[in-house]
Amino acid sequence: MSEKSHERVVAAFDFDKTISTRDNVVPFLRAVIGRARVAGALFAISPRLVHAAWNDAHRDAAKVALVRHTLRGSDAKEVAAVGAEFARDVLARHLRPDVFERVRWHRDQGHDVVIVSASFTDYLDPIGAELGAAAVLATELAVGDDGRLTGELARPNVRGAEKVRRLDEWLGDRPAYVWAYGDSSGDVELLARADQGVSVGRARAAS
Repeated sequence: MSEKSHERVVAAFDFDKTISTRDNVVPFLRAVIGRARVAGALFAISPRLVHAAWNDAHRDAAKVALVRHTLRGSDAKEVAAVGAEFARDVLARHLRPDVFERVRWHRDQGHDVVIVSASFTDYLDPIGAELGAAAVLATELAVGDDGRLTGELARPNVRGAEKVRRLDEWLGDRPAYVWAYGDSSGDVELLARADQGVSVGRARAAS
């Protein structure tokens, strides 16, 4: 069915290398714990990273391993505060002008803009608020009863089929015409689920 036949139109955007010019997970971890500790964690899980590079199915496990090595035991409120500062930097220096204009176009048309990303909510929530997003469906870090990060994810990593599950969960019973934008293998299912899927090309260099 056409877009005009729906009262509700939703534009679902991946974030890293789609709205943003770069992957943001490792830069965020560096902002939280420093370059040296992140480098040590990457070295420690390097066998998992090799498997992930060759087999897409191993990517989620590699990400969880990285979170365990970097954020386990961190104060959740302090990490969120770093996330808010990190978000300001991303908004100022790491947005793709072409895709950002597309976000604005959808918003100006009255469409619901939704960010659907494997990046972390700690910085994507404030970014989504600044971009006027109706929702941010992203990877959440699990918090223990003591207010510290457990090193696990609260829900499955938001990539691949999980992007479709999270979007459909958010859509609920209200029908919608769905646009989707993504750049990588992790977005294939989201683009296929959309009424109009747009594969975004290589990001321009950050200014």
